Amino acid sequence: MQFNFNSTEPIYLQVAEQIEEAIFARTFAEGEQVPSTTEISKEFHINPATVLKGMNILVDANLIEKRRGVGMFVIAGAQGRIVEKRRNQFYDDYVKNLVSEARKLHITKQELAQLIERGFSAK
Repeated sequence: MQFNFNSTEPIYLQVAEQIEEAIFARTFAEGEQVPSTTEISKEFHINPATVLKGMNILVDANLIEKRRGVGMFVIAGAQGRIVEKRRNQFYDDYVKNLVSEARKLHITKQELAQLIERGFSAK
């Protein structure tokens, strides 16, 4: 994990994003324990309450669960939920804008598909 203490993005969001990315990349497998609030706060010199706030975002998103007295664990299906979230985000961030711009340029669906195919073929 790496945190940018000079970023305008709050540290607790960076904590949530870093752990989510690790789940997505399967660094933390489903059912596996993630580092504790104490471990992260000590290693990166972050207030434990800040780390916990980031972890609670992931609890609320149903990606990790608290097991009292044991720690935080990745929930079954978490990686799939992240993939689905990111696909939806990809659609909202890129596809909608791509289609909108294509319409303005009078690019047909078939032409757009050809352009996308060309993009996949390019190195």
